[in-house]
Amino acid sequence: MGAHGRGTARRAPAVSGTTAPGEAVPGVPGGGAAAGRDRYFDVLRAVALVRVVAYHAFGWPWAGLVFPSMGIMFALAGTLMARSLRRPAAAVIRGRLRRLLPPFWCWGLFVTGAMLVHGWMPGRQAVYWVVPLGDPPGDAWAEQVWEILWYLRTYLWFVLLSPLLLRVFRCAPVPVLVLSLAPAVVLRYVWQPPDDRFGSALTDLATYLFCWLLGFAHREGVLGRLKPAAVVLPALAALAYGAWYAVAHRGEYGTYDLDDIPLAQAFWSAGFVTLLMYAKARSGTGTARPARFRRLDRLVTVFNARAVTIYLWHELALVLAVPLIDRLWDVPAFEAHLPLDSQWFLLGVGWILIAVFVVLFGWVEDVAARRRPRLVP
Repeated sequence: MGAHGRGTARRAPAVSGTTAPGEAVPGVPGGGAAAGRDRYFDVLRAVALVRVVAYHAFGWPWAGLVFPSMGIMFALAGTLMARSLRRPAAAVIRGRLRRLLPPFWCWGLFVTGAMLVHGWMPGRQAVYWVVPLGDPPGDAWAEQVWEILWYLRTYLWFVLLSPLLLRVFRCAPVPVLVLSLAPAVVLRYVWQPPDDRFGSALTDLATYLFCWLLGFAHREGVLGRLKPAAVVLPALAALAYGAWYAVAHRGEYGTYDLDDIPLAQAFWSAGFVTLLMYAKARSGTGTARPARFRRLDRLVTVFNARAVTIYLWHELALVLAVPLIDRLWDVPAFEAHLPLDSQWFLLGVGWILIAVFVVLFGWVEDVAARRRPRLVP
């Protein structure tokens, strides 16, 4: 789907929020509010996941304008990657794969099993169900469930490219960061990528390259050294261009949903995430401290520790919520007193099923990260 249907990351001495236990998953450091945790980033991840689930439940075309979740997640993942690359690159990449693939395989067993039962005939490209460096093939019957894998595919390619990207970034941080928007422009106006796995992967990488490198800029202290005018004005210009492009080309794309318009997504995410990251770099706040709202803080902890599980299983939960609600119509009391035809009710049932999946399969994230398995982190 290219950079679409997503709704589905990038450092300097003064960043926390990157405790080791789970930093290898896509923008999700895992664990709770332990020493050194950065709750600012943790909250951003949690909100990004909530927005992704809500978008897939309601299909709001304006959701990406309110909160570009995927750009934020790539920026945070880029920050973690830059931090980790203080160690040998090969070891970092192996760690990323080790922590990400087992939860993916666990989820994939259920999805591919269901498709096989439904009559799906896999071919040679089924290898992408082992390592999703390309979009895995699947039955159109289950497309709503497996199409979210574009994010894992894009994340893995950024991980593999990060040693080179970080080296290039350090040569000229600000120019490289600014020029990282050029690939999205080239793919729109100069060369149209093919409508296949390669083209889809290239489009997504170009769309979110700036956000990934922005994580590098935050970790390397580049953002914190820039004056407000040098950051805020270009960020606002990027926001303005992204919004204008989405609205001006609404007829061409049939929507102003950023997830269907890669160039608008690239610029809007760049501007939005830049402001969020710059606010963090300038304020220096957000490290672990006693939470004012304990229950909410606990929920943020769970979301961060189980982000891969939530992301992978959320579409399946929303799909299963539909037949489950259909059965409730057969109970007169439920039909009379529950809003069974409401999308909000569907979302609520979806979150209940997501919670069930977290309990049943979230421990795989602990095993993959070599932590003690827990049903609820």
